[in-house]
Amino acid sequence: MTKPSLPELLHAAVTAVGGTERPGQVTMAEAVAEAIDDTSHLLVQAGTGTGKSLGYLVPALAQGERVVVATATLALQRQLVERDLPRTVEALHPLLRRRPEYAMLKGRSNYVCLHRLHEGVPQDEEEGLFDQFEAAAPTSKLGQDLLRLRDWADETETGDRDNLTPGVSDRAWSQVSVSSRECLGATKCAYGAECFAEMARERAKLAEVVVTNHALLAIDAIEGAPVLPQHEVLIVDEAHELVSRVTGVATGELTPGQVNRAVRRAAKLADEKAADQLQTAAEGFERLMELALPGRLEEIPEDLGYALMALRDACRTVISAIGSTRDKSVQDEDAVRKQALASVESVHDVAERITNGSEWDVVWYERHEPRAGAAYRHSGASLRVAPMSVSGLLREKLFSDRSVVLTSATLKLGGDFNGVGASLGLGPEGTEGDDLPQWKGVDVGSPFDYPRQGILYVAKHLARPARDGDRADMLDELTELIQAAGGRTLGLFSSMRAAQLAAEELRSRIPEFPILLQGEETLGELIKNFAADPKTCLFGTLSLWQGVDVPGSSCQLVVMDKIPFPRPDDPLMSARQKAVEDAGGNGFMAVAATHAALLMAQGAGRLVRATGDRGVVAVLDQRLATARYGSYLKASLPDFWFTTDRNQVRKSLATIDAAARQAEGEAD
Repeated sequence: MTKPSLPELLHAAVTAVGGTERPGQVTMAEAVAEAIDDTSHLLVQAGTGTGKSLGYLVPALAQGERVVVATATLALQRQLVERDLPRTVEALHPLLRRRPEYAMLKGRSNYVCLHRLHEGVPQDEEEGLFDQFEAAAPTSKLGQDLLRLRDWADETETGDRDNLTPGVSDRAWSQVSVSSRECLGATKCAYGAECFAEMARERAKLAEVVVTNHALLAIDAIEGAPVLPQHEVLIVDEAHELVSRVTGVATGELTPGQVNRAVRRAAKLADEKAADQLQTAAEGFERLMELALPGRLEEIPEDLGYALMALRDACRTVISAIGSTRDKSVQDEDAVRKQALASVESVHDVAERITNGSEWDVVWYERHEPRAGAAYRHSGASLRVAPMSVSGLLREKLFSDRSVVLTSATLKLGGDFNGVGASLGLGPEGTEGDDLPQWKGVDVGSPFDYPRQGILYVAKHLARPARDGDRADMLDELTELIQAAGGRTLGLFSSMRAAQLAAEELRSRIPEFPILLQGEETLGELIKNFAADPKTCLFGTLSLWQGVDVPGSSCQLVVMDKIPFPRPDDPLMSARQKAVEDAGGNGFMAVAATHAALLMAQGAGRLVRATGDRGVVAVLDQRLATARYGSYLKASLPDFWFTTDRNQVRKSLATIDAAARQAEGEAD
């Protein structure tokens, strides 16, 4: 039988999922197939609507290599495992004459732990374990969640938290899950043979395609002990998020609450002398944390350094003491021991990392204010340490011994891939060098006609925004734009404070247009309500810049209050910017402008989600039109028709609104 061609396979898969073949999708599939065949690396920018998941799944399945697909969001993981992969595998089966297996794999804490569920949770204040189901009042929200979890655990085939609908609070889930450090291990656990996390790992070992998340990919790269099965091809979807997710995994945190929890847990099993040493060190650390001022610590203050060394040494002593002590009077001693060791080792590792003082790490102090309505206490202080850059780590761990394909709708910033490439540890495209992975970038375009479907409007007449300053002129402009659009507005703000102030002001100015505000309901509910009522507006910050997919007339105006540069006092961003400048580069463009360009490209991408969508992206920051870096930022956005004419924009919005209302009336 003749080997089927890539176009044949792609056509079969697209037909199976009920889609339409796009030229960009074909170009992408061909580029991915070539990269896999050459064991080379590829960055693919594929605009919304291209069908990029099939653009990489079809060539990957056709090659027959073991593939790991890593995504940033649960929504895409579900789309791949529940929709795209089942249909694609069935469509390709007659042509490939095989039916590739696929599986999803997540970190251990995403699966319910049967040991915790049946034996109880090691308690901080007392010996042994406690029954969380008896401890929580059955009429409380926690009690109801726990009872539902127990019933669900008897029914579920996966034990995966994301398959529990509706979900439960983090507090409830923490009672029935464990981290990898707390896990007893399948051979030592009475429930090892039934363990959901172990079953997921076994399924992944047998699968040809493993779908996971960026965080687990980062853990696999950073910690050395592989958690993902061996594979020949790595595909990173939503790749614009990868650096941020890897940085998050590589960031350590130390809080007084965390340290005191370790003290309580250690006291169960460590001898009195070791436990007292840790208690004393914890008290010294907590006193200093109450006095510290927020901000980056370029040098660790002497007294804090001594406190951290005392904490590190006390943890080391306790770890040895716990390891050599046995106390059969402690109920389920192994579980109590693992939880205590996990807590103490976590404190030890962060304290040691900070005291070692690597020039490649950034250390800073944060004070947290209580958050209204939060389930947990968010007040207090923390000491954090993060890598200055993860580019070297990614270059070493990601791009060796396998073909890597990275794809997103926003990888080409300022007109090329080099900015994103540099953040991933890649040299400029086409660079030769023994230690630099070879790669190429491909922009396969978008099926949307951006110049005809959208307008990019910059409010050039507004005053230049000042940090946290009163922007009465911006609120006037925003009010007029919403009125012209008939609601239908997604407001993307550079801070939560700005979003709250705008929502409060506009609710009183234009009460006929309901204003939804991020944080007042769950994100899912907000987006659902926004999509349901065309007159409604939705205001919010970071997650809305990337997490809203509302095609149709409910979102015809996307407003950005100002260019989303990182705050000047952001410890990690400012440190990265300074490092670039010290090396002779342009720190502002390499860090701040790249950060802003990526967010703006994602935000502008909220407007056109389907071929019939029309609307305006309004940037209420004159700098996009007047500053030298404005051209770089504009080159990172979809190719909308550009204007600074406020009257023209109002007329266009009114026309779009009228057409939408007519269509909605006809639909009714």
